[in-house]
Amino acid sequence: MSPRSRYLDATALTLGFAFLYLPIVILVIFSFNASQLVTVWGGFSTRWYAGLWQNRQLMDAAWMTLKVATLSALLATVIGTLAALALTRYARFRGRTLFSGLVYAPIVMPEVITGLSLLLLFVSLGLERGFWTVTVAHATFTCGFVAVVVQSRLVTFDRSLEEAAADLGAKPWQVFTHVTLPIIAPAVIAGFLLAFTLSLDDLVIASFTTGPGATTLPMRVYSQVRLGVTPEINAISTLMIAAVTVLVIAASLATKRGAARG
Repeated sequence: MSPRSRYLDATALTLGFAFLYLPIVILVIFSFNASQLVTVWGGFSTRWYAGLWQNRQLMDAAWMTLKVATLSALLATVIGTLAALALTRYARFRGRTLFSGLVYAPIVMPEVITGLSLLLLFVSLGLERGFWTVTVAHATFTCGFVAVVVQSRLVTFDRSLEEAAADLGAKPWQVFTHVTLPIIAPAVIAGFLLAFTLSLDDLVIASFTTGPGATTLPMRVYSQVRLGVTPEINAISTLMIAAVTVLVIAASLATKRGAARG
């Protein structure tokens, strides 16, 4: 490769990363802005982080989002893992194509359609919209992502390990808990973190399925942004970026540790 080509590649890569991450860097910097105007730098200050704890609306929405994301991610992880096991271990069963389509449909379907469909379902069932409807909606939306991650690990799984455990007298549930689950644990953890992040970020589906007293943080931020961006929004957005970054790093380390043990 010629020096000119390497220079062009490096320039294109730099511009690409700048396009993706420069707005995030600017948001983080201006979260420490002392001025009330988010577009005018008034000096370094952490006043908006301190004031954030006094904003009950944002804090209640953040707590609601964490509860929904955690519970929906747990549900999605269980359902997605079981679905991945069914699709991997049972190559042929009646309705497999339909089952596979139902698992992966939320991944490719626009969120507005998923949200509207779930809204019509909850209304037809007479369910009061609130915390549980948002949680179920997010679990439905994210379980397909978990299934993809776990299935990719199960495809390369060495079945002889399970067969050896069964030959030694282990029952099926013991084989799963003592052999299968520890080996696929990094993929399960990665699926959980992916589901957690998607739920944390969702606005469209939550807007369709929420009710009084179940306002999530993306909904609260969106409603306030329409009236103008405030420094407190920059501060809480920075905290979300930091939290997601920590979770991604933890998942990456767990995956590498599992691969090293394997």
